[in-house]
Amino acid sequence: NSRVSATVGNSSVLVCSLKSNTILVTWKISPKTGGSCTLGYRADQNKTDRTNCSDSVNWKFRPDRDPALEIQQVGTVHEGNYTCEVVATEGNFHKTYHLTMLVPPRLILHCDDHGNPVCEAEAGKPPAQISWDLESNSTPREEAHDDGTVTVVSTFTAHGTNVTNRICIVSHPAGNQSKSIACHPSKNSAWFLHCVISLASVLSLLFLLAVFHLYTSCDSRYVWDMIHTNPLGQSWGSLKGLLVLFHVMGSHLRPSQTRQFSTCS
Repeated sequence: NSRVSATVGNSSVLVCSLKSNTILVTWKISPKTGGSCTLGYRADQNKTDRTNCSDSVNWKFRPDRDPALEIQQVGTVHEGNYTCEVVATEGNFHKTYHLTMLVPPRLILHCDDHGNPVCEAEAGKPPAQISWDLESNSTPREEAHDDGTVTVVSTFTAHGTNVTNRICIVSHPAGNQSKSIACHPSKNSAWFLHCVISLASVLSLLFLLAVFHLYTSCDSRYVWDMIHTNPLGQSWGSLKGLLVLFHVMGSHLRPSQTRQFSTCS
């Protein structure tokens, strides 16, 4: 048996070897859905006949010269087994084909709400394979349809890259396709990130101003003691460098005469 595939809407030709002194040629067709069909040719009468066959299934040429079978505009109804039987003076011969239909998927590429590229291979048969120009952590998901086609969806979710211009590659027996898209982070995500960064900057500035004010207003020994005795002081070792800087800055702000500091206690 031989497996053959045909793209939906196209024609398919199944060959059958003609023997010398052929007496009878018969095509027996058993589709997956619907009734069986038979095409026959008798050499002694130079006559053809057909039983329950649609107009889309017929001899490709004259059967006495070439008994090949042609299927025009292949569709779902044509999937199944096709057997050619030849009766000749030298013996009986047969050849069986299993015909499957190929449906090329429709490539759809868009950006989701988070700014991630999403690639869809819609209504393909068999299911298409999706890949990206860069490695992605995405696991494609499949959605089966009643007509036997399958839609495959893949979202580009690679980490460690800020490149938003991506190429989706769809591989399928009926033909390969590719398309590129440039996605941008959603407005909500960008606004939230901007707020977080702004808030962190304001808090850092207020903290530095508070420390500077404390250092220039109080006895420096009190500030040092406060940092060391504070439960969080051990994690603020970097403040020592800041205090040295503030000490230099504060010395330029103080009068030349000796200044009396309060203990801030």
